[in-house]
Amino acid sequence: METPRIPFNKPFVVGKELYYIAQAVMAGHLSGDGFYTKQCHLWLEERLGCGRAFLTHSCTAALEMAAILADLHPGDEVVMPSFTFVSTANAVVLRGAVPVFVDIRADSLNIDERLIEAAVTPRTRMIVVVHYAGMPCAMDEIMAIGRKYDLVVVEDAAQALLSRYRGRYLGSIGHLGCLSFHETKNVISGEGGALLVNAPEFVKRAEIIREKGTNRCQFFRGEVDKYTWVDVGSSYLPSELVGAFLCAQLEHSDEINAARCRIFDLYYESLRPLEQQGRLLLPFIPSDCATNGHLFYIITGSLEERTRLIDHLKSMGVLAVFHYVPLHSSPGGRRFGRVSGDMAVSDDISDRLLRLPLYYGMSDQDVAEVVSRINEFYAGPG
Repeated sequence: METPRIPFNKPFVVGKELYYIAQAVMAGHLSGDGFYTKQCHLWLEERLGCGRAFLTHSCTAALEMAAILADLHPGDEVVMPSFTFVSTANAVVLRGAVPVFVDIRADSLNIDERLIEAAVTPRTRMIVVVHYAGMPCAMDEIMAIGRKYDLVVVEDAAQALLSRYRGRYLGSIGHLGCLSFHETKNVISGEGGALLVNAPEFVKRAEIIREKGTNRCQFFRGEVDKYTWVDVGSSYLPSELVGAFLCAQLEHSDEINAARCRIFDLYYESLRPLEQQGRLLLPFIPSDCATNGHLFYIITGSLEERTRLIDHLKSMGVLAVFHYVPLHSSPGGRRFGRVSGDMAVSDDISDRLLRLPLYYGMSDQDVAEVVSRINEFYAGPG
C-alpha cells in the first residue's frame, strides 16, 4: 500500500521523551512504578483533580480494572453506548456481565442520557459513558441517575484528556475514569493508559488489583512484613520506559492540545460553507464545555457518499477513515450483550461519519489540502 502524503495520524516526539527513556535505563529500573511512572501519577492527580491515578499498559486495562472494582458478577448488567470501541464492552464481558446498549445523541454522538434510566433493571450495577471525540457527556444528569440507583459510574475518557465539563476535567467526575495514551491520542506513549480513582473506597483495592492481586505496594511502604496474594488482579503496570516517554509528553500537554484545537478550528471554519450548503454536517460544539481537539469528523449524506469520498481522498494521497461499527450489530455484541430501545442514531451515524487527518505537527497547508480535496469532491457530479 502506498504511503499517503497526508496520513490519518503521525506519532511524534515533542520534548525530552528520548532523554527520559535513557535516564530510566541508566537508573536501572525498567519494570513498573519507577520514578517517571510516579511523576505521571503526580501530574494526573494534581492537574485533573482526581483522587488517585494509576498508569496502566492500556486504556483497555484501566477499563478491566474498573469492572473488577465495580464487583461485577455473571448476569450483572452494565449500561453503555453501542457507538464505542470494543474495549468498553469487553471489560464487562470478561467479568461475566452483560453490556446493555443504548443509543447516542444525534448532536454530541455521546450516550443519550435521556435513555439511560429506561435501560436500568434490578441487575444493573454500572454505567459506562464514553466522551466521544473529547466532547463531554451530560455528566450532571448521568451522575444523578447513578446516585438514584446506587450505580458505579465509569468515564471512558480515552479521547478526552484535558477536556472539561462545566469546569471539571473529564475522567475526574465519575467514580472511576479511564484514559488512553495510545499513539492515536493527543498525549501518547505508544500504548498506555491510566485509571483515575475518584471514589476513596476504591483506592486500596485498585492498588492491589493492579499489582496482580497482591499487597506488594503495602509491603514496599512497610505496612506489612511480606506481600502475598489477597485478591483477583493482573499485571496492569506499564514498563518504566512507557512512563518516561509519557512524562515528557505530559509536560507539553497544553501545547499539544492547543495545536490540535487550532487544527480543529481551521477545519471547522474552512468547511462551514459546505455545511451551510447542506452538503455535510460538522461536529457539535457545546457552549459550556472546553474540548481538547482530539479528532475532527464530518457526517456525509449516505454510506455510499462516504465510501466515494474516502476513495477520492485516498487517490489524492489523503487518508481519512470511518469509525466504529456499533457494538450491538457486531457478532460479539449480539452474543454477549442486549439492546435497550431503538438504535437508529448509532446505526445512521456509523454509516456516514468520516474522520479527517489530525495530528500534532500537521501544517496549515496540510489542512488546506484536505479541505481542497473535500471541496473538489462536492463540486463534482453527484
